[in-house]
Amino acid sequence: MSRSAADSEPPRRSRVLIADDNEPNRELLEVYLADIDCDIATAVDGKDTLEQVAKFHPDVILLDVMMPKLSGFEVCQRLKGDPATSPIMVLMVTALGELGDIERAVESGTDDFLSKPVNRVELVKRVENMLKLRHVTDELERLRSYISSMDDDQPPR
Repeated sequence: MSRSAADSEPPRRSRVLIADDNEPNRELLEVYLADIDCDIATAVDGKDTLEQVAKFHPDVILLDVMMPKLSGFEVCQRLKGDPATSPIMVLMVTALGELGDIERAVESGTDDFLSKPVNRVELVKRVENMLKLRHVTDELERLRSYISSMDDDQPPR
């Protein structure tokens, strides 16, 4: 079986985007994620989050709910509603804890949520699991594409 040039390239590092309008929260989350082998970018509001997604192409987003310009709910809905960004794993991190807030987060398409104050061990484990899931999903898509291209090359029976 021949391997393409793309197959021989090392996999790209995981990318995590931290979106929170509160600078101390962003800094704390960055410190918590320091032991994970990933690149980290930050965003300061909902609009900036969408711009950073387009530039940074994150695998996982830690998304605050209550942000200026666009709420985390609105950002998540836009991301999950766009086929180009829907595979991005979204972990909503919020001080909101009412059942209605959790339901709204789920309706907006979040993959998971954590309540503030965030427990470091829980955050790290969830992010690691989301990154693993994202990479497995990406690999599955690559295999599906490869198999589909092989089927296209087969003569009709």
